[in-house]
Amino acid sequence: MPKRPRRVVTGHDARGRSVVLMDGESPYSFFLEKAGGLQLTELWETRSSPADNSGAKDAADHERRIGPVGSGTVFRIIEYPPDSVRLKTLDPDAFYSGMGAKAAEGAERRHPGMHRTHTLDYCVVLSGEIYAVLDEGEVLLRAGDCLVQRGTRHAWSNRSEEPCVIAFVLVAAKPLR
Repeated sequence: MPKRPRRVVTGHDARGRSVVLMDGESPYSFFLEKAGGLQLTELWETRSSPADNSGAKDAADHERRIGPVGSGTVFRIIEYPPDSVRLKTLDPDAFYSGMGAKAAEGAERRHPGMHRTHTLDYCVVLSGEIYAVLDEGEVLLRAGDCLVQRGTRHAWSNRSEEPCVIAFVLVAAKPLR
């Protein structure tokens, strides 16, 4: 991302009063070569529901994975390069298995990035445009559009020549049968 987003995290001081704990770029930003050059910035996570708002630890400091732990959530921003660049280095089998997700079988891949997670995802396109590719059909999403992704097999296909930036909140969900 040309400029990483500012992350402001609030909490409580020793007297229980509200304060800003963190203000600035998240230090947890990663270039994911096996994912075709995605730039992923972790903003926060929870590990249970209801969430635990005590403490001052940076909850974005955790091992790399796609989905949340337990019954938690993950909040992140991902920049998708154009497919003309991304598909040259995308290695779905290596990337998804290393991140705790399942790549679609070869015959089921309408796009090399097809995968599934056991999550409910809230997605907001911040800039650019991208196709959400499903088993049956696809939909073009542009800046300001929102997608609720409910544990379906899917891929993200940026067919433009500009990056697309999406904010995601992944919520742990029961696996589909």
